[in-house]
This record gives sequence, C-alpha cells and structure tokens, in this order.
Amino acid sequence: MATEGQSEYESILCVKPEVNVYRIPPRASNRAIRAADWKLDAPDWSGRMRVTARGKVAYVKLEDKISGELFAQAPVEEYPGIAMETVSDSSRYFVLRIQDDNGRSAFIGIGFGDRGDAFDFNVALQDHFKYAAAS
Repeated sequence: MATEGQSEYESILCVKPEVNVYRIPPRASNRAIRAADWKLDAPDWSGRMRVTARGKVAYVKLEDKISGELFAQAPVEEYPGIAMETVSDSSRYFVLRIQDDNGRSAFIGIGFGDRGDAFDFNVALQDHFKYAAAS
C-alpha cells in the first residue's frame, strides 16, 4: 500500500488550452459571488489549465501556455467545497482557492471563453469525486 503522497501516480483528468485568471474583490458578506463584479474584459493572467488527480485529491494547475511553468495550483479535496465554487451569474466562471508550498492560500477567479470548456472542467471534477467516493 502506498503511503500518503508517495508512489501514487498522477492521472490527468482534463486539459484546457485557454483559461483566464482574475483578481477578485474580497467577499463583503456571505452572499453569492458574481463574476460580473470582476473585470472580465481585462484578465490578470491567461494560460493553460490542467486538472490532475493523485489519490482522492484533484489538483487544478494553471500553467504557462508555452513553457508549462506552474503559475498556481489549487488542491481540491471535495467538490463542491471551499477550494472550488461556482459563481451565481455564469456557468463559465469559478472561484478557486490556490495554495503555495507553504500552505498560504488566496482566492482567485477563473473563467473560460467557451461554455463547453467550463462544462468539461466541471464534469471532470464531478466524475473524479464520484469515482473517489466509490473506491
């Protein structure tokens, strides 16, 4: 049996060549987050998104399109959950809790130009956690 984080293989669940990242304003209350509050016409970063899984944890990795260098990563331990939330006004935008190697975290917005890409991303996470719960 593999110990935690050791000898577990990483599987790729979904790759999307184009994702936009947005700085999002702090949450004023516990009301739903709206993508319309972001500067959707001026993303803060654009790149590739790769969703991978190691054991029961999924990782949303934002990478440079050309070099593949990691920009940010969001470990997702449950879905739906705090690490990834949908917004209330669009099916193409999500809020991610990214974490660095020191455990510090921040919330960012991500969005897809194509509704189909957002659907694929959502289904990849749903399928992973359905499978993880069954195993």
